[in-house]
Amino acid sequence: MKLGLIFNIAPKYRENIYHLLDNAFDCYWYFGQNNTDIKSMNLKLLKNVTIGENRKIYKSYYWQRGVFQFKKQKVVDAYLLLGNPFCLSMWLLLIQLSLFHPSIRIYMWTHGWYGRETFFKKKIKKIFFEMTDGVFLYGNYAKQLMVQEGFNAKKLFVVHNSLNYEQQLSLRNLMKTEDIYLKHFGNKNHTLIFIGRLTSVKKINLLIETIAFLKKQKQYFNLVIVGDGAEKENLQQLALKKGLLKNIWFYGACYDESINARLLYNADLCVSPGNVGLTAIHSLMFGTPVVTHNSFENQMPEFEAIKEGKTGAFFLQNDIYSMANVISNWFNMKISREQIRQNCYTEIDTQWNPRYQMRLFLKVLNS
Repeated sequence: MKLGLIFNIAPKYRENIYHLLDNAFDCYWYFGQNNTDIKSMNLKLLKNVTIGENRKIYKSYYWQRGVFQFKKQKVVDAYLLLGNPFCLSMWLLLIQLSLFHPSIRIYMWTHGWYGRETFFKKKIKKIFFEMTDGVFLYGNYAKQLMVQEGFNAKKLFVVHNSLNYEQQLSLRNLMKTEDIYLKHFGNKNHTLIFIGRLTSVKKINLLIETIAFLKKQKQYFNLVIVGDGAEKENLQQLALKKGLLKNIWFYGACYDESINARLLYNADLCVSPGNVGLTAIHSLMFGTPVVTHNSFENQMPEFEAIKEGKTGAFFLQNDIYSMANVISNWFNMKISREQIRQNCYTEIDTQWNPRYQMRLFLKVLNS
């Protein structure tokens, strides 16, 4: 089967699943140039790659330059497209395929619905997604919302998301409990961790405020922040102001997955005050539960991997008192650390990995 795949960029975290798709189908890839701070994958790992350009039109609207030449040159049986209605060239491509190539199946791989769409945006997105033969979604939450909007449930496929599962699984099998935090902090406090880019949307400042509040309640925690970004200096100043520099380890950005694995495995709880995204998958992969906010319409789809009381918990959005209460209660639960690890492993191993994704892609695309 000849499959045309058109996406805006080729992120590093998709390397595993893209490689599997490339091996399973006769693939022709189109990617726009990556001008973001998201790390790119090695495109030499894929066959038949075309690099185009994501040309900004106005605000979030953009045009993929070269995509129609790509369509003209590559004769395929089906397309798997990035489902972004802000991509204006995608609209024209969908119209052309529907009118002049009705035998070519069209699928999208997308977030789909958030739950915060305005009336106008709902109408636009409904037209956009209904021009396809099916939509692969990151989560069940989006699927439920789309069914409520009148979409055919049989054309909605929850494929979730994944990281470099095979590499991480090999590392996970080597993990053992270490005293890296005891050595660094010099205490036996529970250790919280955040891993990801330090941007304002992640709201790490709220986590520091929460730890300061808990300290006043005579509940003491350490925090490890793995990542770098525009907010780093502000966060360091806040830690200084709150008298928490001895309890917060600004580890910095780390691209060595063996080190990230050790840091995550030996932490007690990952806390993501803003939207959680792939941080949840990364943390659960190495057995560490995740806490984040419960405003799902403002979340990334990976929040679904968090099962209350099993793989993590939720607090009220932007509420440090709720966050403090949830963190405190987590460590009062009568459940062993090893059982929590196993809960986290099971969640990732059954749904949030490329093997699961490929089974669904093969089932749908080959049908």
